[in-house]
Order: sequence, then structure tokens, then C-alpha cells
Amino acid sequence: MNRRRVIQLAAAASTLTARAVAEPRPRTPLRLLILGGTGFIGPHQVRYALSRGHRVTIFNRGRQKEAWPGHVEELLGDRNTGDLKSLEGRDWDACIDNPTTLPVWVRDAARVLKGHVGHYSFVSTISVYADNDKPADERAPLAAYKGPDAYAETQKSVAANLQLYGQLKAISEAEARRQYGEGSTAVIRPGLISGPGDETDRFTYWPVRLAKKDFLGGEVLAPGDGSDPIQLIDARDLAEWTIRVAERRTAGTFNAVGPARPMNTRQFLDGVAAGVGAHPKLVWAPASFLEANKVNAWSDMPVWVPGSGETFGFHRRDNRRAMAAGLSFRPVRVTAADTLAWFGTLPPERQAKLRSGLSAEREAALLAKLKA
Repeated sequence: MNRRRVIQLAAAASTLTARAVAEPRPRTPLRLLILGGTGFIGPHQVRYALSRGHRVTIFNRGRQKEAWPGHVEELLGDRNTGDLKSLEGRDWDACIDNPTTLPVWVRDAARVLKGHVGHYSFVSTISVYADNDKPADERAPLAAYKGPDAYAETQKSVAANLQLYGQLKAISEAEARRQYGEGSTAVIRPGLISGPGDETDRFTYWPVRLAKKDFLGGEVLAPGDGSDPIQLIDARDLAEWTIRVAERRTAGTFNAVGPARPMNTRQFLDGVAAGVGAHPKLVWAPASFLEANKVNAWSDMPVWVPGSGETFGFHRRDNRRAMAAGLSFRPVRVTAADTLAWFGTLPPERQAKLRSGLSAEREAALLAKLKA
């Protein structure tokens, strides 16, 4: 991708951002506290909140610095160690909790914030659900914690056992409702978060891969037969909606997944291709072939999981409650274009090795084997 293309795509992203903030500002600015604020969705939240006139405070460890388009108060602390002193004696209209995985973080923060925030939003995950074998809404059973003491778990233990992630998020949701009350708490369960700032490359893999128009003669290995469903959400759509949820004091539990209408893998890849100006020759690899060749769904073939069996419902979560509460979605082609533009601004060494997806050599070998 050349420099001119990067500039064109960045301009498109800027135009979309201007359109996204066109909704009338609330009459009264919020005193808004964002726990985190420098991760994936946090910067999008901060910028959108500033564009709507809110007074923004972020709380984090101060390890990342952003150039904000307005004044942002930064409070330093560390929830790992229980250092919440900078939050004491303060009041906010709303709090958005972005990074929490551990229920102890919710409990300890509430010791300082309870009674000092008017509305609390907890950003959870669709990984809280016990099963993914059928379509379901927010009332579906949640994953049960199977350890001795959920409040003794740490970030290190979650990293060592990723099965704990959804289980502990589910307990964190319950702790949030217990501390702040059902009527003042929004629990937001996003699916795969995509768009500019995606450091996992789980979505980024596809616009980057499809933009390589001449690689392998234009052929691209694609998972399944094109009919499996896909759900995801642009980080900006999620971030902007969380701000509007806070503005409206919306309470309840919501599956924050898109798009608005069902989308299959073929439509997803067509949208990505349109966004990056590509016309790939998609070579569909049956799920049985991918499994036999140890090509993992979600990681080697990002975004996709088989739309059958135990993952039949994974990309079929009901999002009607969130849409009724104002959640809207950018087209996939826009997310793809903006993600590619963002990726083109990263250092060459970062661009050289994607963190998800197939390597060029492995994809070429799999295509050859599939044809044989």
C-alpha cells in the first residue's frame, strides 16, 4: 500500500468520524470517569466524549500517553495493587469500566466509587455464556466459575488459564450489579472488537491480506464454504455507544454485536475486499480440511468459527436489545478501509509480522494441498 492510498483512507476515516458525532449533544455535559481510557476502545471513547462536550477523567497506570483533542484529566493508580487513592472524595455522573476481568477489581473500586457515580457501565464480553451451540439472547445461561475463590484470581492466573476469562467476567457482571444497583448499571457484552487500534490483528489480518492483490496470483484461502455467520463490532461503534448509554443512563444487559442484519463469511470478505479496493479469488477450504491440517478457527483463520456443532450459535447472538437502545454499525467496508489506513501508519517492524492469521508460507502450502 502506497502513501497516497494511506492518506486517502485516513481522510475517509476522518469523514466518518465527523458523521458519527453528528447526533445532537446532550443538554448537560457529563462528568465522566473512564477506568482505563488508553486501551483499544478507550481512546475512541475519550475523543467522542470530548466532541460531545463532556468533562472527561481517565484512571490508569499512566503507561501510555495520548494526544487528546481537548482537556482530559488523568488520575494515576493501579487496580492490581489496590491503589485507588486518586479516586477518593470525587463525584462523577457516570463511570465506564473498560479493562476489568477480575471481580475483585469491581469490588475494590466500588468501595471508593459507590455513592459517587450516578451510572455505571461495565464492558464485559460474549465469552460469559456457558454454551455457543445455539442462537440465544442475553438471558442465556452464563459460564459457571469452577475454582475455589474467584476473588483470589489475578491477571496472571487468567493468562495461564484462558477458560477463566469468561467465568470471571460473569462474576464481575454480578458484582457490578450488586454494588451499583440494577437500575443504574449497564452490562455491555461485545463480540469481536475490530477497527483502528486492533493490536490482536484478529480482524486486521483480513484487510491487510486482501490488500496484497498480486500475492499468490490473487488467490486467498478462505474458511468454510462462505455460508457461516459472522458477528463483530467496530471499536468506534462500541465506544460511541457506551458514551450515549452513559448520557441516557441506560440500564440492563446488552449483546453488543453487529451487523444489524445477518452476515455470512462470503459477505464479510466481500465487504473487506470492497473497503481495500481488492478483487480476490477466494479459495474456500472446508472446515474438515482446515481441522485435518491443524488450521485453527479464530486464530489461524481470524474472525471465523464453524457455523455448526458446538459453535453453531457463536456468531448468532441476538443483538436486538442493544439496537433498540441505540447501537448502530459502520459497514464492514468502512472498518476495513480505516483499519488498513491505521495499520499503514505503524512501524515497519510491526507491520512485518501479523499477530493472527496464516503466514504467507503456510497459506501457500495449504492452497497447494487443497488443489492437490
